[in-house]
Amino acid sequence: MIGDRLVITEYHRRGARRILDTLSGPLRSSDACVAVTVAGESGSGKSEIAQCLAELLGAEGHESFVLAQDDYFRLPPRSNHERRKKGLDWVGTDEVRLDLLDRHVALLKQRTGETFEKPLVDFAANRIGIETARPPAALSVVIAEGTYTTLLAHADLRVFIDRTYRQNRANRLKRARDPDPEFLESVLAIEHEIIAQHRTRADIVLPAPEEELGMAEPTDDAAQA
Repeated sequence: MIGDRLVITEYHRRGARRILDTLSGPLRSSDACVAVTVAGESGSGKSEIAQCLAELLGAEGHESFVLAQDDYFRLPPRSNHERRKKGLDWVGTDEVRLDLLDRHVALLKQRTGETFEKPLVDFAANRIGIETARPPAALSVVIAEGTYTTLLAHADLRVFIDRTYRQNRANRLKRARDPDPEFLESVLAIEHEIIAQHRTRADIVLPAPEEELGMAEPTDDAAQA
């Protein structure tokens, strides 16, 4: 997505390192391209961990290609927000062209090195354009990151960030992408119910930073009890 801003921390680097450690066996023993999905709720760090993983892979001589689910929404950001306001039944997997994203993952796994056209969202312009993707022929890992990417059929390793939208508020504010914070809470609550069901499909579950360090804070509900 054009205009997205990543805020990378040591937490994201540790998560990427854990994924890389899991990939070390498949990368050594096979010439096939491995597809990794990084899923979780809004603001959980999917894009950051995907970027860190790509950098770690590159440092070890492995070519990777990142696909962002944000580019596969049916409507551009502000238009999608307005459509949600007309009816919250729009919120969910049908907002996204997951079928197209899955086809592109499958295409990249073939390692042909051929160019292909994919959608590209321009956040500021509220527009979905087309870009020509030029993957390397010696591709080792496809990384698909996004809220619902655990559902992709062609994934080989599924990563789930176990961090709720309530825990992610500060991260979302840093990325400055919330057009209507109060309404967004309603959207995120619906997404939470959908995404929570995907956790059991994951091969790797990354804990929230505070839980990783044994410093878990109470949820809003617990704090009010």
